[in-house]
Amino acid sequence: MPHTANSDEELIALIERVALRDETALKALYGRTSAKLYGLSLRVVGQHEWAEDALQDTFLHIWRAAGDYHASLSPPMAWLGMIVRSRSLDLLRRRRAERAHLTDEIDTALAESLEGDAPNPMDTSLASQQAWALHQCLSRLENRQREAVSLAYLRDLSHGELAAQLRLPLGTVKSWIRRGLEQLRACMARFA
Repeated sequence: MPHTANSDEELIALIERVALRDETALKALYGRTSAKLYGLSLRVVGQHEWAEDALQDTFLHIWRAAGDYHASLSPPMAWLGMIVRSRSLDLLRRRRAERAHLTDEIDTALAESLEGDAPNPMDTSLASQQAWALHQCLSRLENRQREAVSLAYLRDLSHGELAAQLRLPLGTVKSWIRRGLEQLRACMARFA
Protein backbone atom coordinates (compact mmCIF):
# COMPACT_ATOMS: atom_id res chain seq x y z
CA MET A 1 0.00 0.00 0.00
CA PRO A 2 1.68 3.25 -1.08
CA HIS A 3 1.87 5.91 1.60
CA THR A 4 -0.38 8.78 0.56
CA ALA A 5 -2.36 11.43 2.36
CA ASN A 6 -5.52 9.80 0.99
CA SER A 7 -4.65 6.38 2.46
CA ASP A 8 -3.70 8.08 5.75
CA GLU A 9 -7.11 9.77 5.85
CA GLU A 10 -8.85 6.44 5.26
CA LEU A 11 -6.83 4.74 8.01
CA ILE A 12 -7.47 7.63 10.41
CA ALA A 13 -11.20 7.36 9.71
CA LEU A 14 -11.10 3.60 10.37
CA ILE A 15 -9.20 4.09 13.65
CA GLU A 16 -11.74 6.70 14.74
CA ARG A 17 -14.57 4.24 14.01
CA VAL A 18 -12.72 1.48 15.91
CA ALA A 19 -12.54 3.85 18.89
CA LEU A 20 -16.35 3.90 18.74
CA ARG A 21 -16.33 0.05 18.91
CA ASP A 22 -17.20 -0.42 15.23
CA GLU A 23 -16.25 -4.06 14.52
CA THR A 24 -16.66 -3.56 10.77
CA ALA A 25 -14.07 -0.79 10.92
CA LEU A 26 -11.68 -3.10 12.81
CA LYS A 27 -12.08 -5.76 10.13
CA ALA A 28 -11.48 -3.18 7.42
CA LEU A 29 -8.42 -1.83 9.26
CA TYR A 30 -7.12 -5.38 9.59
CA GLY A 31 -7.67 -5.99 5.88
CA ARG A 32 -5.82 -2.80 4.93
CA THR A 33 -2.84 -3.14 7.29
CA SER A 34 -2.35 -6.73 8.49
CA ALA A 35 0.03 -7.84 5.72
CA LYS A 36 2.42 -4.97 6.35
CA LEU A 37 2.15 -5.28 10.15
CA TYR A 38 2.67 -9.05 9.96
CA GLY A 39 5.83 -8.48 7.92
CA LEU A 40 7.13 -6.04 10.51
CA SER A 41 6.38 -8.47 13.34
CA LEU A 42 8.04 -11.33 11.47
CA ARG A 43 11.23 -9.27 11.14
CA VAL A 44 11.20 -8.69 14.90
CA VAL A 45 10.32 -12.19 16.16
CA GLY A 46 11.71 -14.32 13.32
CA GLN A 47 9.03 -17.04 13.43
CA HIS A 48 5.71 -17.16 11.57
CA GLU A 49 3.70 -18.54 14.51
CA TRP A 50 5.05 -15.87 16.85
CA ALA A 51 4.37 -13.13 14.30
CA GLU A 52 0.76 -14.31 14.04
CA ASP A 53 0.43 -14.20 17.84
CA ALA A 54 1.94 -10.71 17.99
CA LEU A 55 -0.40 -9.52 15.20
CA GLN A 56 -3.41 -10.83 17.12
CA ASP A 57 -2.19 -9.04 20.28
CA THR A 58 -1.70 -5.90 18.18
CA PHE A 59 -5.29 -5.82 16.97
CA LEU A 60 -6.62 -6.54 20.46
CA HIS A 61 -4.60 -3.58 21.67
CA ILE A 62 -5.85 -1.41 18.80
CA TRP A 63 -9.44 -2.33 19.72
CA ARG A 64 -8.81 -1.18 23.30
CA ALA A 65 -6.59 1.85 22.57
CA ALA A 66 -7.96 3.32 19.33
CA GLY A 67 -9.43 6.21 21.31
CA ASP A 68 -5.89 7.21 22.37
CA TYR A 69 -4.71 7.71 18.78
CA HIS A 70 -4.10 11.33 17.73
CA ALA A 71 -3.49 11.89 14.02
CA SER A 72 -1.70 15.15 14.82
CA LEU A 73 1.04 13.22 16.67
CA SER A 74 1.84 10.49 14.14
CA PRO A 75 0.69 9.01 10.84
CA PRO A 76 -1.60 6.00 11.29
CA MET A 77 0.87 3.41 9.94
CA ALA A 78 3.59 4.75 12.27
CA TRP A 79 1.22 4.34 15.24
CA LEU A 80 0.17 0.85 14.13
CA GLY A 81 3.81 -0.08 13.46
CA MET A 82 4.83 1.06 16.93
CA ILE A 83 2.11 -1.13 18.46
CA VAL A 84 3.05 -4.25 16.49
CA ARG A 85 6.73 -3.72 17.24
CA SER A 86 5.98 -3.32 20.95
CA ARG A 87 3.74 -6.43 21.00
CA SER A 88 6.40 -8.41 19.11
CA LEU A 89 9.13 -7.42 21.56
CA ASP A 90 6.82 -8.30 24.48
CA LEU A 91 6.22 -11.71 22.94
CA LEU A 92 9.97 -12.29 22.55
CA ARG A 93 10.52 -11.40 26.21
CA ARG A 94 7.77 -13.82 27.28
CA ARG A 95 9.23 -16.63 25.15
CA ARG A 96 12.72 -16.06 26.55
CA ALA A 97 11.31 -16.14 30.09
CA GLU A 98 9.43 -19.39 29.33
CA ARG A 99 12.58 -20.94 27.94
CA ALA A 100 14.67 -19.76 30.90
CA HIS A 101 12.07 -21.14 33.34
CA LEU A 102 12.02 -24.51 31.56
CA THR A 103 15.83 -24.71 31.50
CA ASP A 104 16.04 -23.70 35.17
CA GLU A 105 13.45 -26.35 36.08
CA ILE A 106 15.38 -29.12 34.31
CA ASP A 107 18.77 -27.92 35.58
CA THR A 108 17.43 -27.81 39.14
CA ALA A 109 15.92 -31.28 38.85
CA LEU A 110 19.12 -32.72 37.43
CA ALA A 111 21.31 -30.90 39.95
CA GLU A 112 19.17 -32.14 42.86
CA SER A 113 19.05 -35.68 41.55
CA LEU A 114 22.74 -35.88 40.63
CA GLU A 115 24.01 -34.58 43.97
CA GLY A 116 26.13 -37.18 45.72
CA ASP A 117 28.14 -37.62 48.89
CA ALA A 118 31.42 -38.02 46.99
CA PRO A 119 34.08 -35.51 47.99
CA ASN A 120 34.90 -34.79 44.34
CA PRO A 121 31.79 -34.33 42.12
CA MET A 122 33.98 -34.30 39.00
CA ASP A 123 35.15 -37.84 39.69
CA THR A 124 34.88 -39.79 36.43
CA SER A 125 33.54 -42.89 38.08
CA LEU A 126 30.74 -40.99 39.80
CA ALA A 127 29.85 -39.15 36.58
CA SER A 128 29.66 -42.47 34.75
CA GLN A 129 27.41 -43.95 37.44
CA GLN A 130 25.16 -40.90 37.37
CA ALA A 131 24.91 -41.04 33.59
CA TRP A 132 23.95 -44.71 33.81
CA ALA A 133 21.37 -43.92 36.52
CA LEU A 134 19.91 -41.07 34.46
CA HIS A 135 19.67 -43.36 31.43
CA GLN A 136 17.87 -45.97 33.56
CA CYS A 137 15.46 -43.38 34.93
CA LEU A 138 14.75 -41.88 31.50
CA SER A 139 14.00 -45.34 30.11
CA ARG A 140 11.26 -45.73 32.75
CA LEU A 141 9.33 -42.75 31.38
CA GLU A 142 6.61 -43.32 28.79
CA ASN A 143 8.04 -42.84 25.26
CA ARG A 144 6.24 -39.59 24.43
CA GLN A 145 6.97 -38.14 27.88
CA ARG A 146 10.65 -39.07 27.56
CA GLU A 147 10.70 -37.41 24.13
CA ALA A 148 9.16 -34.20 25.54
CA VAL A 149 11.61 -34.00 28.46
CA SER A 150 14.59 -34.79 26.23
CA LEU A 151 13.60 -32.21 23.59
CA ALA A 152 12.99 -29.58 26.23
CA TYR A 153 16.43 -30.08 27.76
CA LEU A 154 18.59 -30.95 24.76
CA ARG A 155 17.11 -28.49 22.27
CA ASP A 156 16.17 -25.76 24.78
CA LEU A 157 12.59 -25.62 23.48
CA SER A 158 9.83 -23.71 25.30
CA HIS A 159 6.59 -25.42 26.26
CA GLY A 160 4.86 -23.74 23.31
CA GLU A 161 7.57 -24.82 20.85
CA LEU A 162 7.39 -28.38 22.17
CA ALA A 163 3.60 -28.44 21.81
CA ALA A 164 3.92 -27.28 18.20
CA GLN A 165 6.69 -29.75 17.36
CA LEU A 166 4.93 -32.70 19.01
CA ARG A 167 1.51 -31.57 17.73
CA LEU A 168 0.03 -31.78 21.21
CA PRO A 169 -1.98 -29.40 23.39
CA LEU A 170 0.15 -27.05 25.46
CA GLY A 171 -1.36 -28.30 28.73
CA THR A 172 -0.44 -31.90 27.87
CA VAL A 173 3.18 -30.95 27.20
CA LYS A 174 3.44 -28.97 30.43
CA SER A 175 1.96 -31.87 32.42
CA TRP A 176 4.29 -34.41 30.80
CA ILE A 177 7.35 -32.32 31.55
CA ARG A 178 6.32 -31.57 35.14
CA ARG A 179 5.45 -35.22 35.88
CA GLY A 180 8.51 -36.46 33.99
CA LEU A 181 10.81 -34.28 36.07
CA GLU A 182 9.12 -35.46 39.26
CA GLN A 183 9.58 -39.09 38.21
CA LEU A 184 13.22 -38.46 37.26
CA ARG A 185 13.89 -36.75 40.60
CA ALA A 186 12.34 -39.66 42.55
CA CYS A 187 14.10 -42.28 40.45
CA MET A 188 17.51 -40.58 40.68
CA ALA A 189 17.10 -40.30 44.47
CA ARG A 190 16.95 -44.10 44.63
CA PHE A 191 20.35 -44.33 42.89
CA ALA A 192 21.99 -41.71 45.14
